[in-house]
Amino acid sequence: MINDKITYFEKTGIENTETTLKLAVETANALGIKNIVLATTGGDTARMMADRINHEGITITVVTHVYGMIKPNWNPMPAELRRYLLEKGFNVCTAAHALSGAERSLSNTFKGVYPLEIIAHTLRMLGQGTKVCVEICAMAADAGYVMCGEPVVAVGGTGRGADTAMVIRPEVSSNIIKTKIDRIICKPIETAAEK
Repeated sequence: MINDKITYFEKTGIENTETTLKLAVETANALGIKNIVLATTGGDTARMMADRINHEGITITVVTHVYGMIKPNWNPMPAELRRYLLEKGFNVCTAAHALSGAERSLSNTFKGVYPLEIIAHTLRMLGQGTKVCVEICAMAADAGYVMCGEPVVAVGGTGRGADTAMVIRPEVSSNIIKTKIDRIICKPIETAAEK
């Protein structure tokens, strides 16, 4: 039997990363889950998982930002880190963001609100990391790294680092509304100043 106690962090941020990663691996091991899906932007969280957290027997899929999200034709994860993670046996998934992607172009151009943004903002009611966890699982499923309906542990964050982990049964982007969040492992309590 797994401890179903949720760990709450007093604030969001990078200082929660190592604890979040350890809780994610502990939960995966306790539940027999063989896949962790991990959000990373520049790669620091992925490097910490690779170098400091024992994740033996668990497949790690790292989901990055898309090229061009911050500036044209550029990805914030250095190529040498991407190669390092692949050498360590990680999957590295760079795909269109499931909860924005092409729809963001419409909202930026026409100044409207569209269905994917409504889903994203609704998930953010539980915290930015919750939105990230659902999104990266869909992206990993779209790329074939995880199977729809099979539990994975998802790790996301608020800004930099990781502060949210949950057990999710993912769906591909075209079926994202059928995604199931089975357990919250940890999350921050966001203050008004952090929102």
